[in-house]
Amino acid sequence: MSLRRTTFAFVALLTAALSCLVNVPAAHAATYSAYVMGYFKESPNQSGDSYALHLAVSSDGLSWTPLNQNNPVATPTAGMQGLRDPYILRKQDGTFVVLATDLKGRVFNLNNQYIHVWDSANLTGFSNYRRVRLHGMNTHSWAPEAFWVPSRNQYAVIYSANNGTRDVFMVNYTTDFINMGAAQVFFDPGFNVLDGDVLVDGNNFYLSYKNLSNGNLYVARSTTGAPNSFTTLTSGLRQGDGIEAPILVKSNTSTSFWLWGDSYAPANAVFYSWQSSNINGNAWSALNQRTYTAPINSKHATISPITEAERAALVSRWGAPQWNRLKSYNLPGRYVRHADNLGRIDPFPMDPTADQQWRLVPGLADSAGVSFESVNYPGRYLRHSNYAIRLDPNDGTAAFRADATFSRTAGLADGAWASFRSYNYPDRYLRHSSYLLRIDPITDAQGRQDATFQVTY
Repeated sequence: MSLRRTTFAFVALLTAALSCLVNVPAAHAATYSAYVMGYFKESPNQSGDSYALHLAVSSDGLSWTPLNQNNPVATPTAGMQGLRDPYILRKQDGTFVVLATDLKGRVFNLNNQYIHVWDSANLTGFSNYRRVRLHGMNTHSWAPEAFWVPSRNQYAVIYSANNGTRDVFMVNYTTDFINMGAAQVFFDPGFNVLDGDVLVDGNNFYLSYKNLSNGNLYVARSTTGAPNSFTTLTSGLRQGDGIEAPILVKSNTSTSFWLWGDSYAPANAVFYSWQSSNINGNAWSALNQRTYTAPINSKHATISPITEAERAALVSRWGAPQWNRLKSYNLPGRYVRHADNLGRIDPFPMDPTADQQWRLVPGLADSAGVSFESVNYPGRYLRHSNYAIRLDPNDGTAAFRADATFSRTAGLADGAWASFRSYNYPDRYLRHSSYLLRIDPITDAQGRQDATFQVTY
């Protein structure tokens, strides 16, 4: 081969290689270092319900910052005009699509052939809202999710439905989330199932699901992602009185995986989590609620990896909360709240929601300290009176300002958390005792744990 022909061949080969690099989908080229969560909301007495799309972000995948003051970022305007079970998928071009169940409220005996769909460039805005039809059956279309299937060059949209025999997962294949293709059975293990979630990791497709016959969560695997190709890997997992809506998440920074689920009872918007370093095995460890904090009243969530730039853009667009919550260290299912003008720690969830939300303002007696102003009763602060903690209006006196001021220190039981020393009784700290808040001298390990809190959202 002549030198000219050799050079030409090399240039052509190099050009082709560069072209391949240029056309690598953004979905595979980015370095992810954060996470986004989508969810709807429910609270015990329904006062905190919101059947719309909410967003939260996290840097570690465990502690979440709700955006837009935990208010909706998108609301359906057609069908039932409400959503449940949102799902966020990063498409092959790096943009996003959002899918959701077309259902509003807590009435589940309605069959619906449609789901809600939005497009989004970066989740700072949503466009092309539409309802798309998945099938012509007289059944529901719950908890739609999607994943890319390279062998088909299409997206698989899976959802819970009844095929006339039992509750199964159905699938439609699409390239544009408009033309959905014909519905077919995706997963039918011979018993009723609900809430399928697929995580694609390398050449493996992992499906988490709820077995309705025993109420447990399971993880299955397929090497093709094809219908009815999954083999279950785990024995059943459950926390709490009942659990549903599993989410499989791969850590951005380690080889670990998380499995999330939330409480089955509509009145209990409580998340539970497990962790495993071997998703192909049967070794999942339940995480202590001390290690994670989900957004207030969040239900049936979706979690996707994002870049740090995307996380920052979401916070810039929608805003971080202007309030905080205080989580108990040794009773991490409980949060500081006011009730009947007393300070206490109560189990989450609770109503009214705002009873557990606080504005941490500069100390009324010393701006280097902190005072806790109620969100739903502005002008009222946590203060001590006869060592007990009350929620009282600021009467403008020096005594009140001193009683309502605390010095924030490193947590007495865990330095990464926080403790709060009384301003005018500096030998005493804010702590809980029999669930009530008070200020006491701290002299033992029990007291150090009672006096340690996490400032979170």
